[in-house]
Amino acid sequence: MQEKIRKLLATFEIPGGGDLVSRDLIRALSVEGGIVRYVIEAPTPEIARQMEPLRAATERAVASLEGVREVHAVLTAHEAKAPPSLKIGGHPKAQAGPMKPAGVKRIIAIGSGKGGVGKSTVSSNLAVALARAGKKVGLLDADIYGPSQPRMMGVSQRPASPDGKTIEPLVAHGVTLMSIGLMLDPAKAVVWRGPMLMGALQQMLGQVAWGELDVLLVDLPPGTGDVQLTLCQKSELSGAIVVSTPQDVALLDARKAVDMFHTLKTPILGMIENMSLFHCPSCGFEAHIFGHGGAAKEAQDMGVPLLAQLPIDLDTRLGGDNGTPVAAGEGPMAAAYGQLAQGMIRGGLV
Repeated sequence: MQEKIRKLLATFEIPGGGDLVSRDLIRALSVEGGIVRYVIEAPTPEIARQMEPLRAATERAVASLEGVREVHAVLTAHEAKAPPSLKIGGHPKAQAGPMKPAGVKRIIAIGSGKGGVGKSTVSSNLAVALARAGKKVGLLDADIYGPSQPRMMGVSQRPASPDGKTIEPLVAHGVTLMSIGLMLDPAKAVVWRGPMLMGALQQMLGQVAWGELDVLLVDLPPGTGDVQLTLCQKSELSGAIVVSTPQDVALLDARKAVDMFHTLKTPILGMIENMSLFHCPSCGFEAHIFGHGGAAKEAQDMGVPLLAQLPIDLDTRLGGDNGTPVAAGEGPMAAAYGQLAQGMIRGGLV
């Protein structure tokens, strides 16, 4: 089916000559369950503005293919700005004050004791849900070794730095975004010692033009290492949210994350139980794949709010892989993240 779609897209010519496929403008083409998703990446913003009718035409053409139920095509473009000339990942520079950016009202860290619990997925979708609720939201991907927010938020442009000192962040789905993954070759491993990590974190907090934000969400790396220590001690965190699955193994590490935040005198704003259950789309049966209620009981024992219990969901995974967080659309999961965002706003956390 993918090959058939590519052949169809190759029949669409673009301004300046060539077609969508020969000019290599099709990104993230996927077909699952009759749902087709792809991104058209125009060479420049000017050409992108001319291509909107073309994007709509490709959707209609692909939708006419046998076996296709839905088509979602997104149009994006490279920014015609100069790349930054500053070096990322040097040693941190001495500074007297905290690393809280001017104009940012609150900084909330989203952490976990271990990887694989969906912390980055929760971070991106919560950021989008808060933006949809009318808040000015920033998202800092502080997972230096494994940055995933560029993929999840659907951005790949290298941020610009007009003066070689200040980094201009990207904006996606209404969220101001910065990630080390936008500054380095995505195919290369980050092999840095602690001081270089701290230098990169300091730059992404202090040298990025975040602007006026109601909240900056920080997607932390797993564990309790150098990034967490520096952020808690230097950035005037408003608090932290701990993400865990219900299973005992994940909760063992979640307790360590909670203890770290307590040790560093960072308020715990609440816990989120991710992958809480699975709804079978065919029969409606509910399966508690990772156990039931573990994070809820942990939150009760610690005396902190349980902010949400989020199910494991195929659309959430597809949205993250395709660069359109599920919270940006409609449906049960978008509603769940919307409810989480509204609860945080009502509770004064944002």
